[in-house]
Amino acid sequence: MPEQILLQGKILGTEEFLLAGPAEGRSVRSAGEDLLAGKSQWITLLCEVLPRALLAEFGLARILLGSSGGGQFLLVLPGEVREAAETFLKAAAAQIAELSSGRVTLVWAVTPNLGDWAIIRRRLNDELQGKSNAPLQQVGSAAFVPFVAAPANTSDQYFAKELGAKVREASTLGWSPENPGKVTPGTGKHTWNVSSNLSPDGILLARHAAPSDDGKQAAPVQTLARRAQGRSIWGVLRGDVDHFGLRLRRVHSIEEHVPLSVLYKQFFAGELEVLCSLPEFWRKVSIIYSGGDDFAVYGSWDALIALAREVQRLFHRFTEENLKEYPGAEGKTISMAIALAPETYFPLAAVYEEAGRNLDLAKAADRDCIYLLGRILEWRHLNDAAELKDTVTRLIHDFRMSKQFLYQLRSFYRRDAYGEQADVQRTWRFQRRFNRILSGTRDREFQKLRAHLIGEMIGKKSAEVKLRPAGLVALEWARLVTEV
Repeated sequence: MPEQILLQGKILGTEEFLLAGPAEGRSVRSAGEDLLAGKSQWITLLCEVLPRALLAEFGLARILLGSSGGGQFLLVLPGEVREAAETFLKAAAAQIAELSSGRVTLVWAVTPNLGDWAIIRRRLNDELQGKSNAPLQQVGSAAFVPFVAAPANTSDQYFAKELGAKVREASTLGWSPENPGKVTPGTGKHTWNVSSNLSPDGILLARHAAPSDDGKQAAPVQTLARRAQGRSIWGVLRGDVDHFGLRLRRVHSIEEHVPLSVLYKQFFAGELEVLCSLPEFWRKVSIIYSGGDDFAVYGSWDALIALAREVQRLFHRFTEENLKEYPGAEGKTISMAIALAPETYFPLAAVYEEAGRNLDLAKAADRDCIYLLGRILEWRHLNDAAELKDTVTRLIHDFRMSKQFLYQLRSFYRRDAYGEQADVQRTWRFQRRFNRILSGTRDREFQKLRAHLIGEMIGKKSAEVKLRPAGLVALEWARLVTEV
């Protein structure tokens, strides 16, 4: 038996689990925030607590924990504990499946720590992929035996009541062998401190939640919507590093793999927690989760846009400082997507799912971009949209332009709805109304704003007049800002 083995664990089925509705049906006066928060915390903490609990149960040193978080973990173990470790994980996997109604699966791979890292990684990936692609392999023909459906699972109470707010307030998190698939705030046979900074003895966790008006609990979505500038809407922001898996596959040793994984996890958990505590965000956004290469938050629609821009700026600086020695663009850019709730009490899980679909569209179109208000933009174009939005908003507020002004600007993008002649007539009609407003001492200031608006919408260096994609986002953005 080899003296040393590597054990890699992975959590599967998290998206399906998070999107599953409550067993007893959703309240019409709730978006299901507590349940989704508890579920996401459970998934996040499983990858942190299970490897630490395994080491603690067998009296092994904490330094044997290679990496954890982001839906997986990596351990270096002595060969003689392999059988005991697999028994430990089987017990945890059974309760995890029970709590999630079979939606979440814990799989793991074990291999000797022998050979080049590329070969070791391939052996681990092959075993994990085999278990992922053939989930009934261990069950065999018994999977097709008729059975009586189990009663409705009551684990929603565990996620919504025992996690959620309690995790946000807890200073320690615990684990006990009697419930190997559960994480308990504050109590357990083994406990670990919760920290917002990387610590060898603690668990790094981003858990900010915008406070309610009385400060006693997390703000519900209707409160977050009310705190938005302009129209009262809330939404979900999701972000994901572009080609992160490819970046990890290109490292040459476990000594590179582990620090790189930890570096990304620390960025998302640490920076997200700090950003959400800033004055412009702390009452407007709540964190759903932060992973090894992704994150999700929900809150006021205007704060989500500002938060997305700030996270992208910090991530760009982070990669410039920490990944400058790594060739290629893999893992150095981030894409995001925002989905807005169509109504106040719309299920949070449904908006979260929509944000995920939007993120898939953004990543399929290109890297380093954002899906916002129905369009996919590069980050530099989002900055253009922000400037154009400010110009339009100022025209509306300072010069009392009507809502029809916005609608007419937006109509220029709906070319298919009009003929060429109608396009020309509409343009001249808009120009006449625009000029009619000019008056008095503010004429020059208005003309400057008008010229700036036209220049931003069609571009400044284009030989052919062409509407810029950021323009439609800016107009929709301005509409939301100016609506009450």
